[in-house]
Amino acid sequence: MKNGNTTSYFILLGLFNHTEAQLFLFVMVLTTAFASLVGNALMILLIHQDARLHTPMYFLLSQLSLMDMMLVSTIVPKMAADYLTGKKSISLAGCGLQIFFFLTLGGGECFLLAAMSYDRYVAVCHPLRYPVLMNWQLCLRMTVGSWFLGAADGLMQAATTLSFPFCDAHEINHFFCEAPSLLPLACADTFVFEYVMYVCCVLMLLVPFSLILISYTLILAAVLQMRSREVCKKAFATCSSHLSVVGLFYGAAIFTYMQPKFYRSANHDKVVSVFYTIFTPALNPLIYTLRNSEVKGALRKYMGQCSALSHD
Repeated sequence: MKNGNTTSYFILLGLFNHTEAQLFLFVMVLTTAFASLVGNALMILLIHQDARLHTPMYFLLSQLSLMDMMLVSTIVPKMAADYLTGKKSISLAGCGLQIFFFLTLGGGECFLLAAMSYDRYVAVCHPLRYPVLMNWQLCLRMTVGSWFLGAADGLMQAATTLSFPFCDAHEINHFFCEAPSLLPLACADTFVFEYVMYVCCVLMLLVPFSLILISYTLILAAVLQMRSREVCKKAFATCSSHLSVVGLFYGAAIFTYMQPKFYRSANHDKVVSVFYTIFTPALNPLIYTLRNSEVKGALRKYMGQCSALSHD
């Protein structure tokens, strides 16, 4: 392509090559992605089927599972098709859709995790006032707000990124379209947008993360004052599972989006991206199932129903 011509497609260089070792890694990633879809779908099914789980806490958890399922579905099918067919091109529109959905789901999850931390704070610190402080109306507002803020960020970044002209070089050293990996290909000055994008990332990550830290600090203080060991143990189990999810998600996201540009490495970015787009969504249902007696009870009940139906 000649200088000045704007490309209408990109080439995703991908994550793996076709050596035996890389093939094994590809199969492992694909297996993890499938496990993520099954695990999160099962979590949504259990929450929907079991009346005991029809509470704001589990409704928020079902939204987290839905976001994780959609995130994996946005990234993995295209990555797998590119690897298996060798056709690694993606249209400008397809690239924009990937950026939009990735940021919508990632940003939405940031705020949803903050909402979940508030729910736990009210449940532990103000249990008698829980129906008032965490009613269904507030729960729905926080859920819609999470989706809306994520979508607003995704739409803004996708539209602005694709508004730049991309000339000559159109190879993206990544396995999906992500705004930071796309901007170096623009044949225009992107400094202002990169600064604005950095500020947005700080707000999308640090504001919810700060609220989460405040909530769990107050929870820890309340738990340490509890006299009942059983209640204290249950509170620790529930909150530790939430903190595990928060640590996995925010740790990878902050490493990717808040790292100074001159420290960035394409290979490191790809590895970290695999972690929070594929592995973390697979771990979420596992963490909540193993550390939550109510979910385990619902799972046993559902398996018992399925077993009874199969014998009829």
